[in-house]
Amino acid sequence: MAQSPTSAPKAAPGPMPAGAAPDAAQAAPATAPPRKPTVIDVARAAGVSPATVSNALNDRRYVDAGTRESVREAARRLGYTPNLRAQRLRTGQADSIALLSAMPFAVAAGPSRLGFLMEIAAVTATLAIERGLALVLVPPLDQPGPALQRLGIDGALVLEPLADDPNVAHLRARGVPVVTIGRQPGAENLAHVDLRSGETATLLLDHLRAAGARRTGLLIGGQPRNSYVETEAAYREFAACHGMPALVRRADEREGEAAGEAMAAAMLAEDPALDALCVPVDAFAVGAVRAVRASGRRVPEDVRLATRYDGLRARNCDPPLTAVDLHLDRIAELAVELMLEQLAGAPPRVSLAPLPDLVPRRSSVPAA
Repeated sequence: MAQSPTSAPKAAPGPMPAGAAPDAAQAAPATAPPRKPTVIDVARAAGVSPATVSNALNDRRYVDAGTRESVREAARRLGYTPNLRAQRLRTGQADSIALLSAMPFAVAAGPSRLGFLMEIAAVTATLAIERGLALVLVPPLDQPGPALQRLGIDGALVLEPLADDPNVAHLRARGVPVVTIGRQPGAENLAHVDLRSGETATLLLDHLRAAGARRTGLLIGGQPRNSYVETEAAYREFAACHGMPALVRRADEREGEAAGEAMAAAMLAEDPALDALCVPVDAFAVGAVRAVRASGRRVPEDVRLATRYDGLRARNCDPPLTAVDLHLDRIAELAVELMLEQLAGAPPRVSLAPLPDLVPRRSSVPAA
């Protein structure tokens, strides 16, 4: 029977020809990326269960101080960071809130886009991130379209909502907590910051009268907002108090400055004795300045003007518009405080905004 041949010893490999690639056996092994530590790794290192790790790191349930510190030390030592996406899938929380403006683009765009909404947004974003929440800025929407319907948020702040505001109705129907900046007319059990619109109107009207006006007209928006309701009530009380005929006219916010110009022109033609206009919407006020000049009159020598929001539109107008400082930074703080309460399940309540301060400018006070 033939014997099987014995294996001959392998010869040492000779030099590799120039330009030849190494074969698979000679190639350097690939380095696998380091595995990220998991909650199980932390639990093993701390000698506790994964559930205890989760509770200790997220402050969900009671964990005694010694165990919590042991878990956190193990997490630091291993370089463990929680998987935020997995957390959100598990809890159903988005860790974000939205800020929506109920004003149309014709009012909220242009210089105002860099003003009222952004002043609120800047403070809100800072306060939110300090509390582990991101801020989503939503542009003005007439109706809650697919983008808002798909938006994953835990709560929403809505600026000056309409009565029966469709976006507020949509959010509440989804179970999203809502806080409004400015009361929603007719809404019950809705947390909000009271903007004190009636007191703001009285401040402007008193200033115009002190500046010499004896016949002031009021130009407001035609949309059903609480600020217009309160402003008109304050104006009618002011007119009755001073024996002044009341002239109130409304313009469509969606037409912006053009609407303000057209309506102011009509008011000046209807009552040539008007010597002042209180125009809370800054876009309308800029248009009203053009209407006064087109009528052959001067601002402020013949007709004094004042608006509400002290923003870029008011400052850049010629002449600059008398306005009020609404203290939007404090208003934003109050809104975030209310939102945190709503997210914690507290009953809705009302926060009172600080009183505004007058910022007089040449639209109501002639240059010296």
